[in-house]
Amino acid sequence: MSSTPAYKRLPRAVREQQMLDAAVKVFSRRGFHAASMDEIADDAGISKPMVYAYLGTKEELFVACLHREGTRMTEAIAGAAAPDLPADVRLWRGLRAFFGFVGAHRDGWAVLYRQARGSQPFAGELATMRARLVEVVAGMLGHALRAEGREVGETELEVVAYALVGASESLADWLADHPEADPEKTATRMMNAAWLGAGRLLHGATWHPPQV
Repeated sequence: MSSTPAYKRLPRAVREQQMLDAAVKVFSRRGFHAASMDEIADDAGISKPMVYAYLGTKEELFVACLHREGTRMTEAIAGAAAPDLPADVRLWRGLRAFFGFVGAHRDGWAVLYRQARGSQPFAGELATMRARLVEVVAGMLGHALRAEGREVGETELEVVAYALVGASESLADWLADHPEADPEKTATRMMNAAWLGAGRLLHGATWHPPQV
């Protein structure tokens, strides 16, 4: 009688998602260096050779986790609002989608913005995804403002988008550590903190330091 564990045959795409789900959980708990492929395989309920065969080395598996979670987050934000809505409503819906993602995928957030940030070569992968997110936010703002008959320079849009993304990331870290917090209420807080300034800036108001 064979002692080799039997694994249920599943379509490759389903099996890969199963592996990624397990890897995200383990990486979020352990970090990249402390995580083991044995633990990931055990969590996924499969053999370690199968993990290597499907998704490669531990480094390749971590990058695959980054790409999946980053794509999920970006698609959630980009698809959150119709393009004909006012700029503030589009931003609000984007923020709601963003904080909703963090609230529903805390392990994914930990892998994206905690484990990857300080580890090479993953920091470069994160920077690329972050730049794509800034591009999405700047595009949403620019489209909505043009619909209102306003033209704002690309640099101004990019600066505001970077500021909004950076502030939202910091608040998302807070949300990830407070499971009792409501993601939608967190999005409202972010909107109140950021839009009152960003909205005026994008509509032409600027602050200048006093002459001393």
